[in-house]
Amino acid sequence: MSKKVSSGAEKAEELTRKNEKTTKTKKSQPAKKSATEVTGKKTAATKTRKADTKKAEKPAKKSKPAKKLSEKKLKKQQARAEKKLQAAKIKAEKKQRRLEKKLEHKQKRLDAIAAFKEKRAERREKRRERKDMLKHETKEARMQRKAEERQAKTEARVAKREAAAAERQARREHRLKVRAEKRANRKERQHAPGFGGWLAAVISLGVTTLALGTMMTLGWMNMNGMEANMAGVHTQSVYELNSVVDNLNSNLSKARVSNSSSDQVKLLTQIAIESEMAETILERMPVETQLTQNMTSFVNKMGDSAQSMLYAVARGEKLTESQKASIEYMYEVNTQMKGILNELASCCSEKDIISAMKGKENNLMFKSFGDLQNNSVETPKEINDGPFSDSIKKVSPKNLEALEEINATKAEELARGYFTKYNVSDVRCTGETVAKQLECYNVVLTTNDGEMAAQLSKKGGKVVMFNSYKDCSQKNFDVDRCIDIAQDFLNSLGFDNMKAVWTSENGTTCNLNFAYEQNGVVIYPDMIKVKVCEERGIVTGMEGLSYVLNHTERTLDKASISESEAESALNGQFETEGSRLTVIPLDDEEVLAYEFYGTYGGNTYYIYVDAKTGEEIQVFTVIGTAQGKALM
Repeated sequence: MSKKVSSGAEKAEELTRKNEKTTKTKKSQPAKKSATEVTGKKTAATKTRKADTKKAEKPAKKSKPAKKLSEKKLKKQQARAEKKLQAAKIKAEKKQRRLEKKLEHKQKRLDAIAAFKEKRAERREKRRERKDMLKHETKEARMQRKAEERQAKTEARVAKREAAAAERQARREHRLKVRAEKRANRKERQHAPGFGGWLAAVISLGVTTLALGTMMTLGWMNMNGMEANMAGVHTQSVYELNSVVDNLNSNLSKARVSNSSSDQVKLLTQIAIESEMAETILERMPVETQLTQNMTSFVNKMGDSAQSMLYAVARGEKLTESQKASIEYMYEVNTQMKGILNELASCCSEKDIISAMKGKENNLMFKSFGDLQNNSVETPKEINDGPFSDSIKKVSPKNLEALEEINATKAEELARGYFTKYNVSDVRCTGETVAKQLECYNVVLTTNDGEMAAQLSKKGGKVVMFNSYKDCSQKNFDVDRCIDIAQDFLNSLGFDNMKAVWTSENGTTCNLNFAYEQNGVVIYPDMIKVKVCEERGIVTGMEGLSYVLNHTERTLDKASISESEAESALNGQFETEGSRLTVIPLDDEEVLAYEFYGTYGGNTYYIYVDAKTGEEIQVFTVIGTAQGKALM
C-alpha cells in the first residue's frame, strides 16, 4: 500500500526537480558557444591563407624612377638660396656696424672718463698747493696777494674795453675813408654796386672778427675738452646774441620813423651788419638746429631786406609803403625775440648750458629757443631770395627710404669725394644732427683756405648743406658764368635736371635758386640754393634740405585750361614778360599752376593761376635791387 505524501512535501520536491533541470540547461549552453567560436576561427584562418595565396600569385609592381627637377624649379631654388645668402650678408653687415658703433661709443666714454680723471687730478693738485700756500701764508701776505689779484682783474677789464674801443675806432675810420672815396667818385659811380661793395666790406669786417673769435674759442675748447670751459663760451654767446638783438631793436625802432636818406643809410647799414652777426652767433648755440631754424631764417632775410632797401636809398629813391611795412613787421618780431633773449641772458645758469650741451630738454635754453621757434617768425610776402624759397612741406624723405644707411666713416669718405676740387687735406665727422626729421652727419673739411662745413644724410649720404668762408671781394665772373659753375657743382653731387629759376647778386656773391624740372614743368618744392663767389668762380655754399625732403618722381596731371585762358584771369594792366607751367606748394599740397612774371605800376610781380580752375592763387612782390634780381 503506497504511502501518501502531504501536498507541502510534493511542492518542495517538484521545486527541487525544476532547479536541477535549469542548472543542466545553463551548463550545456557555453559548450555550444565555444564550438561556434572555434568554427569562426577556422573560417577566418582559411580566408587569410587564401588571400596570402592570391598575393603571392600576383607579380610585384616595379618602382617608378625619380622625376628630374625642371629648369624653372632649379632657378627658383637657386634664387631662394641667393636670397638667403644676401639676407645673411646684410644681417652680418648690420651686426658689424652695430659692433663698430658700440666700440666707438665705448672708446668715447673711456676718453671722457680719462679726461675727467686727469682734470680732477689737476684740481686736486691745485687745491693741495693752495692749501700748502695758505698754511704758510701770513695775514699780511694774504692781503697783499688779494690786492694784486683785484688789480690784475681791473687791468684786464680796462684792456678789454680799450681793445674794443680801438676796434670800433678802426671800423669808424674805415667807414669814413670809404665814404670819402665814394663822395670823390660820386659823379662817376652813380649805381648801387659800389655802395654794396662798401657794405660788403663792413659786413665782412664784422663777421670776420666774430669768426676769428669763434675759431680761437673752438680751438681752446678742443684742447681742454671740459664742460665748464664750453659752458663759459656758450654763456658768452648768449650775452653776445642778446646784445646784438638789442641793437637791432633800437635801429629798427629808429628806421620806422626816419625820413632822412642819410639817417636811413646809416640805420639800414647797421641792421644789415647786425643781422649777419646774429646769424653767426646762432650757429654756435648749443641747441638742436630745428630750435634755431626759424630765428636764423628771419635774421638772414632781415639782413637781405635791409640791404635791398639800402641800395634803393643809395640810388636816391624813397622807401615804398611795402618796404616801410616790412620794417614795421621786422621791428615787431625782433621785439618778441628781444624779450625772450633778455630773460634768457638774465636767468640762464651754467647748469642750463651744460644740460643743453648734453641734449636734455629740461633747461632754460631749450625752453627759450623753443618759444622763439614756436612764435610766428617769418618774413612778409615780399621776395628777397626767390619764389617759394622756403618750400619745405614733407617730413618723410621718400626718395631716400630705399637707400642704405651709412656710418660716420663712410660719410667722411663720401665728403672727400664730393669736394675733391677744393684740395681737401683732412675730413672729420664731428657728430650728428636732425633737421625736419632728417638725420644727418656733421662733417668738417680742412682745405688750404680754411675749414668748410657740410651735412650728409645718414640715408644714402646725400649732401644736404655745405658752407665755407672764402674771401670774395672782386667781381671776375658774371651771372651767366656763375649759373654754369653752380650747375656743374650740382651735377657732381648727383642732383640732375636742375633749372636756375632765380638769381640775385649780393656784393660779389651770386645767389642762385635751382628747381627740379620734370617734362618741362618746374617743380618749386624740389629747390636747392647755391652761392657762388664772383671773384674765384667757385661754389661757397649750398642748401638742399627742401629738395632732399620733397623730391620724388611725380605723376603730373595735364592742365585743364590753356595758358592764354589763365592769363585772361590777370589784371588787365599787368604787363606779362614771361610765363611757364609749374608745380607750387600751397596749403601743404602741390598745385599745378601757370606762373606769370611781369610788371604793374613800376613794380615787379609773380602771379600764379591754378591750371585746373583758372583761379589766381598766389601773388608775390619783388623787392628790386641795383644788382638786378631776375627769374631765369
